[in-house]
Amino acid sequence: MTAGVPASTATDASNAPPAIRATGLIKTFGLIRAVDGVTFELAPGRIYGVLGPNGSGKTTLIRLMTGLARATEGAVEVLGVPMPSRTNLARIGYMTQSDGIYPALTVADNARFFGAMYGVRDAGAVREALEIVDLADRAASVTYTLSGGQRRRLSLACALVHRPAILFLDEPTVGVDPQLRMQFWGHFRELAQAGTTIIVSSHVMDEAERCDELLFVRSGRVIARGSGRELLAKAGTTSMDQAFLAFAGDVEVTR
Repeated sequence: MTAGVPASTATDASNAPPAIRATGLIKTFGLIRAVDGVTFELAPGRIYGVLGPNGSGKTTLIRLMTGLARATEGAVEVLGVPMPSRTNLARIGYMTQSDGIYPALTVADNARFFGAMYGVRDAGAVREALEIVDLADRAASVTYTLSGGQRRRLSLACALVHRPAILFLDEPTVGVDPQLRMQFWGHFRELAQAGTTIIVSSHVMDEAERCDELLFVRSGRVIARGSGRELLAKAGTTSMDQAFLAFAGDVEVTR
């Protein structure tokens, strides 16, 4: 599959329980409500884009879903399990904005290390993850010798090595060239086709159009949700860049 596969071909999970359910989710930091009463359900086997300006609450929302932060009020369930849950982490993959890999280890050792953290010691899983990101031929290379794009690919492999049911990607293509971005999205689409639920936080508007569904976050709230075409209609614009500006501004929009 390629990144251009239409959303209608994504896994039909209409009768399946939600992969993620948030109910009245609130996270405060002092007087600041970083997440403010968010409620939604996300069906499995789809790619969801989380959009919004800097400081809108996107990363905090992802941290709540991954169990890296605890809600002040409300609840979030991932695969039917209330978060945070240490045992549920084995079914979640998380690729952060900054590369969390170890430069002194080889490519394969990095993948093995992160796999072992999730209880996976299968050499086949390591090889498969490196093949997905086209780094199998660099398995023995010391990580600090990789280019910036190759390090992003290795970060993705480390998030995939335990074959997670849900994959969180926080700005996954920051600093990568257009060709590599296309490769990443080809991998994401193939994973979703195989049943993986993917949550992508991004500022790149052409990437938003590749998602099956979008959630626009502003001031800690999900103020708009739908396909790219639906969000364009709600914003009354003809491009995703214009829609982003409309939703990020002071103009009220319908949900």
